[in-house]
Amino acid sequence: MELYKKYRPCKLSELVGQQEVVDLIKSFKRDGVPQCLLLHGPSGVGKTTVARILKRLLGCSDIDFTELNCAGDARGIDTVREISLQVPASPIGGKVRMWLLDECAKLTSDAQTALLKVLEDTPPHVYFVLCTTDPDKVIPTIRTRCTEIRFRPLKDTDLETLVKRVVNAESLTSQVDQEVIESIVNASEGSARKALVLLNQVVGVKDKNQQLAVVQVGVANRKAIELARLLFAKKVWWRDVAKCLRELDEDPESVRRLVLAYAQTILLSGDTNAHWAWRVIDIFRDSVIWCGKPGLSAMCWELVNLEGAKNESMGKSTG
Repeated sequence: MELYKKYRPCKLSELVGQQEVVDLIKSFKRDGVPQCLLLHGPSGVGKTTVARILKRLLGCSDIDFTELNCAGDARGIDTVREISLQVPASPIGGKVRMWLLDECAKLTSDAQTALLKVLEDTPPHVYFVLCTTDPDKVIPTIRTRCTEIRFRPLKDTDLETLVKRVVNAESLTSQVDQEVIESIVNASEGSARKALVLLNQVVGVKDKNQQLAVVQVGVANRKAIELARLLFAKKVWWRDVAKCLRELDEDPESVRRLVLAYAQTILLSGDTNAHWAWRVIDIFRDSVIWCGKPGLSAMCWELVNLEGAKNESMGKSTG
């Protein structure tokens, strides 16, 4: 299981860096949770996590809980019409029914207008939790109907505490040192999810400079990261690179730039891989916007066929 899923908080006491939110929800427990909540803030800071915690606090069973991604197919008026038909029904397995509308700002204007009517006529056994990274795109009448909870980016100290806690829990202290942890924190931009995704990506990378390279290129397609790592393996096999290329579904130009960023970090580290990083940059310097995946594949093929040169380069000192 990916680390950000494995260590997703299940109760308020496990939530990192959102003490104001925790205090507010505790006050709800005394005075009653509002039936319509709007949780907003940056990506990866705990909005949907808190919604799921509220589900448990309210005694909502899995069968009575509906989570919809409004950034996908569930953004039109038909989605809201379906909700309005289901709202009057009593809970089946618990005390209440709950709808979690993730990225609710992506709902069409007609859908938001229809949702307002549903929110205004919410029966006592129904709760709505709306989550968004862009509250200004939620129509004002919905915002006034909801109790708003603002989530903030996590502080570096909170992110470092989180990453260290997971590193210790996963027995990774011998693999991930303080410099790598600090690099992860700096690259996470206040997002707990991004921090754990980055940590997940450096796990299994033994070379510290390559770990830092993984962090520097950010949260990228996993196959793109795998390709970069394969190109810097002690022994590069075309069959492995070809398999990775076949499974790659990211934009080839973005992958090329990722490989360049990865190689640049290795080059500037000045270790024994630096000379090989220079060769990678030399081969990957030209855009593949027009030739796409065939161009990217040709670059990889050329690099793999420099394997003999690589073995020689790996022993050189950059001085």
